[in-house]
Amino acid sequence: MGDVERTRTRVRRRFLPGIAVLTALVAGATACTGGDGIGGIGDQKNGGSSAAPAQPGKYRSLPQPCKAVDGKRLRALLPATDSLTTEQREQLYAGTAEPSYDADRHVGCRWNTQTPEAALLLSVTFERVVSYDRAAASDDDKARQVYLRRLTDAHLSFPSPSASPSPGSGPASSPSPGSGPASSPSPGSGPTGGAPQSPPATGAPTSSPSPTGSPELGSRVLEGLGSEGFLEDKLGAAGATAAQARTVRIVFRTSNVIVTVEYSVQPSAPGKVPPAAETQDKTRQLAEALAERFSE
Repeated sequence: MGDVERTRTRVRRRFLPGIAVLTALVAGATACTGGDGIGGIGDQKNGGSSAAPAQPGKYRSLPQPCKAVDGKRLRALLPATDSLTTEQREQLYAGTAEPSYDADRHVGCRWNTQTPEAALLLSVTFERVVSYDRAAASDDDKARQVYLRRLTDAHLSFPSPSASPSPGSGPASSPSPGSGPASSPSPGSGPTGGAPQSPPATGAPTSSPSPTGSPELGSRVLEGLGSEGFLEDKLGAAGATAAQARTVRIVFRTSNVIVTVEYSVQPSAPGKVPPAAETQDKTRQLAEALAERFSE
């Protein structure tokens, strides 16, 4: 019997260390899994998941601006004289594309003509805004920041609080009555930088003086044009031999694309001023047609 007992003792000594190691491993695994033995659940509860980045903007490319304006509308804005040949007319309405290093980000086209009555200039520009950190701001948020800076540059009041963007994408409210013109962006801010700050209160009006003498025909925010838009009306300085030029510029945003339409009329006869209503109406009709093109 003594030999049997000694054999059993050697067997127990051989296996007990292995059992102890196995028990320790099971205990450690249970502790890591929150006590239920299912790997990963404890980590998910404690660590949490980060928010998903915003989806890209609606538009991934841009149309060709020289082909974006239909011929009938071009002829109304830029009437050709009878002295032009067929080839010259085709060249006039074909337009001249602006230089672009990225046709999916920024493109433009210009047209100009001279009639006995006036010199006419038209330009259309498309800009697609991209957020390089969509975890912080979407493409639409960045596009709105760019739009608001241009609204500020035109010295127009900010949109009403009901249309204010989410935190971090623009001003939260419009200036109070009697506050001054919006301040310009800080030096060095790029087209995708931060939103403009609220304008200081200086007692001056919040919009630039109307060059027409009529508030409804001066520079103003436009309703129902894309996501948001504004019109800027400027008269050039009067001269003894040169007539005043009127330039109407409309800027509007549709999702993550900003469209700029500029139409300038300079009469040939000194002392003559281009009519505000007609010039603005032609420019706005073109802007509305472009907005519809983007909504197709």
